[in-house]
Amino acid sequence: ATLVDDGETVLLDGGSTTYEVARLLLGRPLQVVTNSMPVANLMASSADCDLVLIGGNVHFRTGVTMGPFANTMLRDLNVQHTILSVAAVNQRGFFNSNILQVETQRAMLAACDEPIIVADSTKFGSSSLSRLCALDEVSRLVVDAEVTGRWRERIEQAGVQLHIAPFNAEKNKESA
Repeated sequence: ATLVDDGETVLLDGGSTTYEVARLLLGRPLQVVTNSMPVANLMASSADCDLVLIGGNVHFRTGVTMGPFANTMLRDLNVQHTILSVAAVNQRGFFNSNILQVETQRAMLAACDEPIIVADSTKFGSSSLSRLCALDEVSRLVVDAEVTGRWRERIEQAGVQLHIAPFNAEKNKESA
C-alpha cells in the first residue's frame, strides 16, 4: 500500500492478497478500479474513495468479474498502478488457474503505467494453468520475507524491484 500515493488511481484484482492491500488502502483519498465485488464492497464504505467497478461475468466462487465485457471496459481506462495477485510464480513468469481471469488480468496490465504483483512466498517454484506474463513484464513484486534467496536473486536479475512486505503479528491476531 505504501507504493500507492494519495490521489492516484489504482486497479486491484480479486483474491485474498489484493483484498488485504485494499484493507490497507481504505480511508485514503484514491480512485480505485476493481473487478472484485469483495474489494468494491470494502471500498464503497469509504467517502474518500472514488470507486469504479468493472463489469462482466461474475465468477461464482470469488466474486470477480472477467471475460469480454470486463476486457472491453478495461481498454478505455488508464491507471497509475495495477496490483494483481497470482497463483504461481516460476522461472517462466506469473500464473493463475482460470483462463478467463488471466485474459482480464492481461487487460489490467495493459491499462496501467506500473504493474505490481503481490504474492506470498508459497507461490514460488510452482505452476498453474495459464501464464499471465513473464517475470520482466512487471515493475514491482511484493512478497513476504520467507521468499528464498535464490528467488530474490532471480527476481532482481529479471529487473523487477523486489519489496518485502512487513509482517505485523499484532495486526494478524486482531483479524484472526
